[in-house]
Amino acid sequence: MGLRENRLLVQRCAGCRSWQFGPEWICHNCHSFDLTWTDVEPTGRIYSWERVWHPSHPALKQHGPYLALLVELPHAGGVRMVGNLQGDPRQTVIIGTEVGGVFEHHPESDPSFSLLQWRLKQGADRVDGHSTG
Repeated sequence: MGLRENRLLVQRCAGCRSWQFGPEWICHNCHSFDLTWTDVEPTGRIYSWERVWHPSHPALKQHGPYLALLVELPHAGGVRMVGNLQGDPRQTVIIGTEVGGVFEHHPESDPSFSLLQWRLKQGADRVDGHSTG
């Protein structure tokens, strides 16, 4: 569900309407157990990033370097989630740049899985108002 259907779902409290990520049984704000999954537009802004030269998992050794992002989602109360930035791993990364989600499916794997990756939006604006062209 969710990523497999090209949907980004984020938890939201039905009581106080707070957003939260990662998933929990209880609302961090009001301690309600009445949490729901809400569709969110898969767009955000780069909050932080790191160029990973030495992957921590052996399965990723042939994929370095790569760019790991912390993306802030304005349509989900500003919650932040981690993902990889697609494209040249040596590209310049600027805090505040707009990114869009890319759903990446791996049906050949056992078990199959889906990931949410990130891509710079064309002509994206940064928080400081400059354009990435």
